[in-house]
Amino acid sequence: MLGFTAVQRYYLSRQAADMRKSYDGLSGLVRQGLGRDPLSGEVFIFLNRRRTQLKLLVWDRSGFVIWSKRLERGTFELPHAADRGASVLMSWEELVFILEGVKLGSVRRRKRYAGQKVAA
Repeated sequence: MLGFTAVQRYYLSRQAADMRKSYDGLSGLVRQGLGRDPLSGEVFIFLNRRRTQLKLLVWDRSGFVIWSKRLERGTFELPHAADRGASVLMSWEELVFILEGVKLGSVRRRKRYAGQKVAA
């Protein structure tokens, strides 16, 4: 069963990806393009140049899983990020908004409790 949660980390590649790539090709982009470990359990997000296709690559303990979506109309919106690294760290909520076509600039978030980390 494939499920994404708010606990996972989501990395959106800034480079357009060739959507013909599969498991090995995308994991190579993760290692060399993003400088991350594809076996980490993190979710890696790739878009094509026109932003009409999206692929998610994740390792799920026994193998890679690719989830893909192709839009028949419109494009996927990219989140605004201040840093200029190879990837953008996104939240689960941002991913859901992008997949559902919600305009990210129009989203207003209410205050919520965010627990404090306890120093060990």
